[in-house]
Amino acid sequence: MGALRRRLTRAGLPGLLVTQPPDIRYLCGFTGSSAALAVTRRGGRMFTDGRYTAQAAEEVKAAQVEIVSSSPAVAASQWLAAQPGVAVAGFDPTKTTVAELARWKSGLPSRLRRGFFQALPAPLVELLRSVKDGDELALMAEAALTGCKLFEHVLGVLRPGVAEVEVAAELEYQARIMGAEGMSFETIVAAGLRSAMPHGRATTAPLPRRGFVTMDFGIIHKGYCSDMTRTVFLGKPKPGERRAYEAVLEAQVNAVNAVAAGVSCAEVDEAARAVLRREGLADAFTHSTGHGVGLEIHEAPRVGAGQATRLQPGMVITIEPGVYLAGRFGIRIEDMVAVTRSGGQVLTLAPKALIEL
Repeated sequence: MGALRRRLTRAGLPGLLVTQPPDIRYLCGFTGSSAALAVTRRGGRMFTDGRYTAQAAEEVKAAQVEIVSSSPAVAASQWLAAQPGVAVAGFDPTKTTVAELARWKSGLPSRLRRGFFQALPAPLVELLRSVKDGDELALMAEAALTGCKLFEHVLGVLRPGVAEVEVAAELEYQARIMGAEGMSFETIVAAGLRSAMPHGRATTAPLPRRGFVTMDFGIIHKGYCSDMTRTVFLGKPKPGERRAYEAVLEAQVNAVNAVAAGVSCAEVDEAARAVLRREGLADAFTHSTGHGVGLEIHEAPRVGAGQATRLQPGMVITIEPGVYLAGRFGIRIEDMVAVTRSGGQVLTLAPKALIEL
């Protein structure tokens, strides 16, 4: 909370209204689904409803707690407006709807409704969240390790005729057995021709006798997400399929090796894209190279073309190039990488060499 208050001072903002659950959890520890956090340069107050009285008392740090019967965000807005010296309050316009903003304003005195809320030019809390401390990095390493164990387990499940949804279900069941709070996103299992779909949700389609199987999955461990993708082959790959896999693997490793403090996200993206361009597969790489991971599965920064953000020690990003050839096959390989001062530390240590089953 102290770091946020210092940023408020530098930004010339006397107050801030925080309403996104991951931001609230990051700032004061609260994990409930209904809350709003009002922050001034002197401190913070979190508002929630009576369902969370005991939970808030147990979880909330660095903020006072107030239980309200009305909307927590409206109550937080009113509290901010009543604080001495708080003439305006910032909010994150990227996560706030027009209807929400109108509701917050409706609870204020009429003289404040026009100018009290000020849209932030860039999200303040998300910027703080993008750089993880040692405790956060340890939790994310544990989450990544669980993902690697899941991959090792599911290799024993993959065989022709097993439905994609059965593979996904086994991953998710074992994740719970291993202690995961849940999956960080809907598990992707796409086999054969369907592997050419970057976000192919698992279906009842059976795994083919031969072909690629792409599995993209992650778990939530004490609030923090993991994310990894591995592509394996059922049967014996043809020379062209093997070459395509080796090209994606080289692109992925090249981008991982490009990760270091001070390097721009665009440079990391280009490290992957250059390899696929050389191999004539650039047009088949249809998405960004990666994204930040933390309390949310997609966070800042975005690792893509034209992204000028420079990596900082403590950031955790994905590196996930892929090629997708409609009517033929698709391949993606993804690791979570923690940025260090001298390079990048891969957290997802499952094998990446082509596995043939």
